[in-house]
Formats: sequence, C-alpha cells, structure tokens
Amino acid sequence: MGPQERTVMIEVREERQEDIRAIRDVNTRAFGQSTEASIVDALRKGCPDLLSLVAVDSGRIVGHILFSPAVIECEDRTVSGMGLAPMAVLPEAQRRGIGTALVNTGIDMLRKRLCPFVVVLGHAGYYPRFGFERASRYAIRSQWEGIPDDAFMVLMLDRTAMQNVSGIARYRDEFNEAV
Repeated sequence: MGPQERTVMIEVREERQEDIRAIRDVNTRAFGQSTEASIVDALRKGCPDLLSLVAVDSGRIVGHILFSPAVIECEDRTVSGMGLAPMAVLPEAQRRGIGTALVNTGIDMLRKRLCPFVVVLGHAGYYPRFGFERASRYAIRSQWEGIPDDAFMVLMLDRTAMQNVSGIARYRDEFNEAV
C-alpha cells in the first residue's frame, strides 16, 4: 500500500510546548520558506487568544493549523472573530485528509466558543468545501490591496451576530510582513 492509499488515523489536538519545533518544521517544509513559521512564532509570543492545532500520525506531527484573532471594522462597530492562517501539512503527508481534519476540528471548536466568523486568504478551490464563501458577497474586504476576490473568503458561524456586518477585515499585525 502506497502512502496515498494509507488510511489516515491521525489525532488532532491543541499544540503543546514540546510541539513548537515540529510545528516550525511543518510550516517551513510545507511552504518551502520560513515566513509562515516566523509568523506562527511571533503570534505565539504576542497573542494569548490563539487556537493552534496539530495533526499527529503515529506520534509524529504532520500538520498544523492556526486561528488568530481578526476583526471586521464596520462603520458603527467592530466585530471580533478569527482568521485562519497558516494551515500546513508535511509534503509527504499531503492528500490524505489531514488538512481537512485540521480545518474541520478548528471550525468545530470555534463554533463551540461562539466565534461569529472566520476569514481566510486561501485557495478558492479548497476552502469552499468547509462553507467559506467570497467575503465580497457580504461587502467584506481584506485590509490588503490587490487580493484576488475569489481568494479572500469568510465562513459565517453565527449568522445572527453577522447580520448587516460589512467592512474591512483585519488580521493581526504579525501578518503584515508576509503580505
């Protein structure tokens, strides 16, 4: 049985202190650079409200996802939710459902925490399967200029709380160096 045929028996759990080096390695290898890993490290130091999950396969961390505070600045108020970024799976472990397990677990946890929305700047062919929609459909725009419309998406977890919410979505400042 090849690696692509192997049944995925992974555990998804919150990160622990002893996972930090492996999380850095997963992000660096998945993206082929250290930018995302450095953002994760900076957020871990400066933001207490993270949801950081790892995928563990046979005792080895093979995937990581991070959700950090994000806001939508409206004309009359600011609504707080979360931003998904980054999500990474080791190259040799990709296409086995690990990313899907990470995203689904994170969304389920955020829903239970009564988070009203999640924004993501990601692949338009991947994230809609989780319920993400073009943010422009709700007149929500990215803080960054030049982002393709189909790549900036929002997942409405609490439609009542998000009623009439539109404006500029902002990630934490740690992301500004990467975009």
